[in-house]
Amino acid sequence: MAVTEHPMQALAGYLPKGSFEPVVGYLHHYKVHLTVTKQRKSVLGDYRHAGWGGNHRISINGNLNQYEFLITLLHELAHLLCFEQYKNKVEAHGKEWKNIYSNLLIVFVNKDLFPAAIVKALQKSIANPSATANGETELLMVLRQYDAIQKPGYSAVVDVPEGLRFQTENGKVFTRGAVRRKRIACTEIKTGLQYSFSPITLVKPLPTEASND
Repeated sequence: MAVTEHPMQALAGYLPKGSFEPVVGYLHHYKVHLTVTKQRKSVLGDYRHAGWGGNHRISINGNLNQYEFLITLLHELAHLLCFEQYKNKVEAHGKEWKNIYSNLLIVFVNKDLFPAAIVKALQKSIANPSATANGETELLMVLRQYDAIQKPGYSAVVDVPEGLRFQTENGKVFTRGAVRRKRIACTEIKTGLQYSFSPITLVKPLPTEASND
């Protein structure tokens, strides 16, 4: 996987205005080795605690918009702070981590860095943070509105009515099924196989007549 080491000043280009100084304060204080990676489908960010004499390591996907980049970085910083306080004595996304992440979000929300729509969506994360990005569907749907590149004709799977068909970027056609544990079960038309989709996966809805063929 290609990764890029970014000087601290270059990091400013990935962050909302006003967030660079407080973020760098955490990175310097805890001696964080930060890398920006190419897009990863399974994760938006990752944290690895410091080994013997090593540095804490955080990686963030470089294709995220500035608000999603910052929120993902705070998610990973919460893991670092949790490790600093509890080591490996607590669950990775247990109440200790949730409390630390909630407090981090509150600190940065109070800096007026986010648009009102994101602040509103963040309230649920502050009240009860999710372990993964897929668990923050409402927040991610709002964040997608701030992506630099929009895809006309595409929408999130969650917005495709159940029973209708859609096409993925690789050309496969599916029928949209029911929600199961925050994922959406969809059936591939050609093979009849069932797949589990993240609600925010971008797909191309097909015309109603095509869905009824």
